[in-house]
Amino acid sequence: MSALETQAWLQHYTSHTPHHLDYGETTLLDIYKETISTYPSRTATNFFGRTLSYSELDKQVRRCAAGLRAFGVRPGDPVAIMLPNCPQHIIAFWAVLNLGATVVEHNPLYTAHELRGLYNDHGARVAICWDKSAAMLDTLRDSTPLETIVSVNMVEAMPRTKQLALKLPLPMLRKTRDSLTAPAPNTVPWEVLLSSAIGGDGETLAPATPVTKQTTALILYTSGTTGTPKGAMLSHGNLYANILQGTAWVKGLGDEVEKCLAALPLFHAYGMTMLATLSMLIGGELILLPTPRVDLIINSLKKDTPTWVPGVPTLYEKIVDAAEKQNIKIKGIRNSFSGASTLPARTVERWENATNGLLVEGYGLTECSPIIVGNPMSTDRRPGYVGIPFPDTEVKIVNPEDPTEIRPDGQEGEILVRGPQVFSGYLNNPEATEKSFVDGWYRTGDVGVMEPDGFIRLVARIKEVIITGGFNVYPAEVEEAVRSHPDIREVAVVGRPRAHDGSEDVVACITLNEGAALDPEGLKEYCRERLTRYKVPRTFYHFEELAQDQLGKIRRREVHEQLMEILKKQK
Repeated sequence: MSALETQAWLQHYTSHTPHHLDYGETTLLDIYKETISTYPSRTATNFFGRTLSYSELDKQVRRCAAGLRAFGVRPGDPVAIMLPNCPQHIIAFWAVLNLGATVVEHNPLYTAHELRGLYNDHGARVAICWDKSAAMLDTLRDSTPLETIVSVNMVEAMPRTKQLALKLPLPMLRKTRDSLTAPAPNTVPWEVLLSSAIGGDGETLAPATPVTKQTTALILYTSGTTGTPKGAMLSHGNLYANILQGTAWVKGLGDEVEKCLAALPLFHAYGMTMLATLSMLIGGELILLPTPRVDLIINSLKKDTPTWVPGVPTLYEKIVDAAEKQNIKIKGIRNSFSGASTLPARTVERWENATNGLLVEGYGLTECSPIIVGNPMSTDRRPGYVGIPFPDTEVKIVNPEDPTEIRPDGQEGEILVRGPQVFSGYLNNPEATEKSFVDGWYRTGDVGVMEPDGFIRLVARIKEVIITGGFNVYPAEVEEAVRSHPDIREVAVVGRPRAHDGSEDVVACITLNEGAALDPEGLKEYCRERLTRYKVPRTFYHFEELAQDQLGKIRRREVHEQLMEILKKQK
C-alpha cells in the first residue's frame, strides 16, 4: 500500500502531537475573547520597549472598531490594511474582525500601479495605511471604490523617550524620522479614528451578523504560478485550524509565556499565522519590528530573548553572523520554524548551536493559511525534506497532466492537499477557483516527491521547470549544488531560451560572498561533481543583488525577467 493509503507519515509524529484535533465551531473572535479574558495583564505587544497589555490592547481594538463602524464598515465589508509590523497593525486587524468584517492585507511598499487592480477587485472603501504610503494611496480614490484613508504614524506607538529623541534637529535622527513617518494630508489620523468623538469607546461592540467558522476573515493576494494576483479568501475556520495544528506540532508552545519575535511581515500569510493569530491563541508577547533589519533584531535580542522565532533561512544566518560578531548570546530561543525557501543543514547546525533550541523546516502556501507540512519538532527531522503533513492534512503526489492519476511513492509529481486549513476559493474568480481544485483537493502547482514513509521533498514550481534537450531540470536541485560552493551567497537558476529548438539552457544568476571573484569554469567543475551534466549551468551571471520577496525568498520569475532584459540589451 502507498504512503497516502496508510498515512505513513503518522509514524513520525512525536508523542505530543495527536493525529486528529477538535476544531469545533471556533472562530478567531472566540480565541480573542478567551485570551483577553484569561490574560488581561499579560503583555500583548512590545514595540521598541513600549508595551500594551491584553486589556489595554482590547480597549484600543474596541475604539478602533467603533471608529470604523462610524465610517460605515459593516459585517462582510473588506477593510484594507497596509502597515509594517507595529501595534496599530495588530489593533486594526482585530478591530476589523470584531465588526464581522474582512481584513485585506497589502504590502505598504506597493505602488499605485500594483494596487489599483486589487482595490477594484476587493472593493474596500476604507484603508488603514502607513502615513508614508498615504499620498500614493490617495491617488487611487478616483479610480477605485476607496473613500476613506486612515493614516498611521508608527512613531506614536514608540516609547516617549524615542519620540522625543526623533524630534531633535540632528541629520542622522532626521533621516531616521523620515524613514518612519511622513505627512499624510487628506487622511484621517489614527488617533482621530480611535477618539471617542468618532465612534465612542466601543464597549457595546458586537457584530450585527454572527461570525461563524465559514466567515471570511482575511483576503491575501497571491500570484501563484500564473503571475496574475488573485485574492485567496481565508475563513475564520481555516486560520484557526492552522494555529491549532501549529500548537499541536510544537511541544509546549504556550505552556509558558511565549515571546514571539515578529520580524516576518504581518501582511504575509506566514507572518500573520505564525505570529499575529498564533500569539493571540497562546497569549504570547509580540515583539514587533517594522522591518526585518538585522540591527533592529540584534538590538531587540540584547534587551529580551524571544522564545519563538519563525523566519526564513537568510534571517537565521544573518542573526547568527551578527550575534557572533558582536558576541551576543541568543540561548533561550526554544523553537524556530523556517519556510519560504530551502533550509540548509549548515544553517540548522549553526542556529541550534547558538540557541540550544530547535529549528525545523516546513512548507505551505497562502491558500493553505499557510502551513500544510512540517518536519517533526524533534531529532527525527530530515534535512532536505519539508517534512510530513500536519494533523488532519492529507497530501498526495499526482501526474500534473492528469491530476486524478496518483504517482507511486518515490516518484515526482504535482503536490495536492486537502485539510481544514485549505481555503475555499479566490475572490470574484470562480474560474481560477475551479481550476485550482480536483475532487476537493487543492492543486499547489509545486512538484514534489513523497517517500514510502511519508516524508515529502519539494522539487520545484511546475512553471519554473526548465526543459533542456528534452530533460526536465528543477531549479531548486541545481541551486542547492551551486549554493554549497563557498564563494556563493545567493543563487537563482532559470532557463535561457534557445532560439533554434524552443528548448532552454540552464543558467545561474548569482551573488558572491565578500572578497570572492567570479570563476565560471571553476563553478562548472564544482557542479559537475554534484550534478548530471545536463543540469550543470551553461553560464553564471553575476548580480549585485537578486530580486527577493518580503520574506527574503528569491523570486526566480523576477530574476528571469531581469536576465532577459540584460540579454536583450547585449544583442
